Amino acid sequence: MRALRAAEDLIYLENQFLWSPEITETLIDKLRNPPHDRFRVVLVLPRKPSNGADTTRGQLGRLLEADDGNHRLLAVTLTSHDGESKVAVYVHAKLAIIDDTWMTVGSANLNEHSLFNDTEANVVTDDAGLVKDTRLRLWAEHLQLPVSEVDDEPADVIDRLWRPFAESHEKHRLTLLPGVSRRVDRLQGPLRGLLVDG
Repeated sequence: MRALRAAEDLIYLENQFLWSPEITETLIDKLRNPPHDRFRVVLVLPRKPSNGADTTRGQLGRLLEADDGNHRLLAVTLTSHDGESKVAVYVHAKLAIIDDTWMTVGSANLNEHSLFNDTEANVVTDDAGLVKDTRLRLWAEHLQLPVSEVDDEPADVIDRLWRPFAESHEKHRLTLLPGVSRRVDRLQGPLRGLLVDG
């Protein structure tokens, strides 16, 4: 929570679930009151979580409302290709990177069970070199590009590569997350246009 609240440039989360109201409230506050215009939040989540899909989509809907069409938030899932068709990759990672200066990776999902009840183990580091190297290698894999092509300011890479790839209907492993539960009916205008039918 301290790392999320302190974020200045980037919050990058890969997780199986996004259920935690505390995490969501912090992200909502960051999106409504960003440190600056180039602040970005990237969420990589499974297309169909094994359970709690409505909870994840509901929290995502709240985040999209908070972003209010400012394109600071990008929520995607991953696919692989099986011949002519896309096959969903079940995102099971538990990773957070903040500002290329802080990272955690381990077994804790972003839900109340993991955060308050279950026995989990995460490693946390503030080794900036390791954090940035991990982000670059991971982004190169997800974007299917050499590391040198993603080694730029995070906002530039997100706006120039992540978002266009995710919004494209061409074959790419990044895909916008589908509809955001029933909350999508409340969204208006350009915000609604960001969502794909699930």
